Amino acid sequence: MTRKILLTPLVLIILLAVFATPAQAQTEEAPIVHAVMFWMSGCKHCEQTISLTLPPIREQYGSQLDLQLIQIYSLEHIDALYALGESYGIPKHLIGVPFLVIGDEPLVGYDQIRLKLPGLIESHLAAGGVALPERPELQPLLVAAPDSDAPTPAPAPMDFPDAPAEMRDNGFTLAIVVMVGMILSLLYAVFRLLAAMFTAQAPSPAPGWVTVWGIPLISIAGILVAGYLSYIEITLEQAFCGPVGDCNAVQSSPYARLFGVLPVGVLGGLGYIAILAAWWAGRQKWGILSAYAPLALFGMAFFGTIFSTYLTYLEPFVIKAVCIWCVTSAILITLVMLASIPQAMQSLTTQDESGD
Repeated sequence: MTRKILLTPLVLIILLAVFATPAQAQTEEAPIVHAVMFWMSGCKHCEQTISLTLPPIREQYGSQLDLQLIQIYSLEHIDALYALGESYGIPKHLIGVPFLVIGDEPLVGYDQIRLKLPGLIESHLAAGGVALPERPELQPLLVAAPDSDAPTPAPAPMDFPDAPAEMRDNGFTLAIVVMVGMILSLLYAVFRLLAAMFTAQAPSPAPGWVTVWGIPLISIAGILVAGYLSYIEITLEQAFCGPVGDCNAVQSSPYARLFGVLPVGVLGGLGYIAILAAWWAGRQKWGILSAYAPLALFGMAFFGTIFSTYLTYLEPFVIKAVCIWCVTSAILITLVMLASIPQAMQSLTTQDESGD
């Protein structure tokens, strides 16, 4: 009897070990996140994503991340990628490469992948992993080209039909022309101020409509442009560029944020707001504050033009892409500077006379 009592727990332990071990092993199996990214040869942001963004992510998650890289190299594949993007509700003009699908969420562009992919991987791992979505638009692309873990040269670099290379060349020409015009405007502004300081000639007053309507209207237009750029830089949404340039390439470059932190669009918006405040103060009767407000307005517009000249130079010569919104903002701040010269000269000569 004692032997039977001792054997019964032993048999139960053995049975639990035999039948529970496979279930336990199954529950302890590491979850896997499946994702796929589409890229094209000659795409600078694809190369940055593959060479800079993905290696540390793959090293961190190891076998728990199954990321396929598929090269898009024909017009049929581009059309299939458009169809996939539109199935997610992305307008055609905002679809581009790199294009990554994880779970049922698309990430478009270098910045979206760099900033959002790690968090999505973590959330899917916490939920037990995720497979590729069973979308009919995705299937033609999964067999578009052999999977690869690194870029391989294509017979010839391609681009999307909506953004041919000749259009980007026109953007370069526009940016260079605007940059030269800004440099000439800066030299003209310096000459006018020096002439006001060292000659007794009274500055000619600006037309009334310039000071009454010109400066505030241009500044409001600048705020709208800067606001749109700020939205793109903060939300990482794809920008609408129109037929000239590649705004998304510019906005995803390191130069889109000052010191890597402050979006340049936000800085521009704050500058235009400060210019509006100086214009308003100059039209009031606030003593010395109103007296020096035109000089402050000119100073902000002058340094804003210098900074915009630098940013405009970066686009064709460093970033190799042009943002039409950025070029527009550069033109607006230059117009504000030119419109503010007469009042700044008048304020300068008035203060000199009162000092004498």
